[in-house]
Amino acid sequence: MLAVQAQDLRAARLAIRARTPGVTAAEVDRLLTDGSLVVGWLLRGTLHLVPAEDYRWLLTLTAPTRLATNRRRLGQEGVSPDDAERAVATIERHLADEGPLTRGELATRLAAEGIRTEGQAMHHLLVLAALRGVAVLGPVRDDRQAFVLARDWLGPPKPVDRDAAVAELGRRYLAAHAPAAPADLARWSGLALRDARRLPAGSLGPPPVAPPPRLLGAFDPYLLGWKDRSFAVPAEHARRVHPGGGVLRAVATVDGVVAGTWTLRRGEVRVEPFATLEPEDEAALAVEAGDVARFEGNVEP
Repeated sequence: MLAVQAQDLRAARLAIRARTPGVTAAEVDRLLTDGSLVVGWLLRGTLHLVPAEDYRWLLTLTAPTRLATNRRRLGQEGVSPDDAERAVATIERHLADEGPLTRGELATRLAAEGIRTEGQAMHHLLVLAALRGVAVLGPVRDDRQAFVLARDWLGPPKPVDRDAAVAELGRRYLAAHAPAAPADLARWSGLALRDARRLPAGSLGPPPVAPPPRLLGAFDPYLLGWKDRSFAVPAEHARRVHPGGGVLRAVATVDGVVAGTWTLRRGEVRVEPFATLEPEDEAALAVEAGDVARFEGNVEP
């Protein structure tokens, strides 16, 4: 998959579960805590979980298109360019001196320097530190990630050949999303269409064999990897899956098509199908529900 949308950490874990038999949420957290996986503002300017070795070249590709937007949003939040620079330096200093720090801990330290953190200011200051390659989200504390110094976590930055990085992005994207068109890659990555048009010939082709019934978490890559998701979400149910406000609900799929939504509360999975399911599909989703419980650590393996 290369990258998993991760503004909701539980949802990112569930995306890995759906594709990695036997893994547990605790194991995903261990990979985040030992530095094998990291999270940062990458594709589309949204938090994504990626293998550590892929972070820097993805950041090199995507950060330049986000800096102007970040500068504008900081201005709207009342943060001057000078204060933004002071904030990045302050974040870097405290991460170097103290190690992993949460958003709240960093906000306290910025406020002590007289830097505005109210409203969305703190969010956009953290984004700036990440876009500059200073900070990255790593270890999990009480189901939340802490920020760490990127050079400590990932090693020193190395030169990135942009053309090679664009080619690698296209190759890795197609490994998980073919058949796809350049417009799909542009939508998924946030890069310009002129870059996405470097997709190799033959990107379009027959669809793959439909997967077995699955329970996919909120913001699952299966519903985010293409410009048009109508192949997976029937038009009559689109608003139940994507009600607006940037929400993309957890879904149950049958033959690769969304057949309902589901929730997890107090360790119990509740599936709400859009229509009566075939007995074998209902049974398969029940097995999936049991695996979600196992993954979350609510039952013995």
